[in-house]
Amino acid sequence: MADLRFPKEVEIECQDGTTRTYAISKLPAVTGYEIVTQFPITATPKVGDFEKHKALLLKLFGYIEASLPDGGRQRLTTEALIDNHVPDWEAFARLQKEMAIYNVSFFQNGKLSTSLDGLLRKVLLWITPTLRDFLRQSSQNDTPASAN
Repeated sequence: MADLRFPKEVEIECQDGTTRTYAISKLPAVTGYEIVTQFPITATPKVGDFEKHKALLLKLFGYIEASLPDGGRQRLTTEALIDNHVPDWEAFARLQKEMAIYNVSFFQNGKLSTSLDGLLRKVLLWITPTLRDFLRQSSQNDTPASAN
């Protein structure tokens, strides 16, 4: 496997409060496109496909190296290597987040939170009249009450 592209060291906090150091990589163009376009869909409950999602996760983690006590690094290319070098699911999720931030400009420099704030304002402006209309329609009684 080729060297990491533009490696960046990140420290990840684990559930027990310790931190571990990993080197994350920029993704190659085609692999990055595959992961970024399929990742959200495969992770969606009741719509996605967990096995496909897991395969994408394994591909993504193949671009992460764990720092070893002797100063070396271990590429996380298999599920067993991930389980051996990422101590818990929260650290696993934080590594995914770091890869997303590093590889998708949309997530960098707070752009995601700014975009989400704007989206939230638009949704709130849309949802209030929609809910009012829905409540009005559902509270109208087209048929007289039953004599029973």
